[in-house]
Amino acid sequence: MTEKIKQKRGFAAMSPEKLRAIASKGGKSCPAEKRTFNDKALASTAGRKGGMTKCAKKP
Repeated sequence: MTEKIKQKRGFAAMSPEKLRAIASKGGKSCPAEKRTFNDKALASTAGRKGGMTKCAKKP
């Protein structure tokens, strides 16, 4: 019986350099003046608050 070898597809098949290049474009796609949170501390606080709200709803 012959076994099929699975080939990597999509992002798993890309080189680390290409993945890094794609990931870096994500942060540059939106101009700074259009971002909701320009202050990292404010964004961190909002994310923490949202996470606590979501976790609080679990039984």
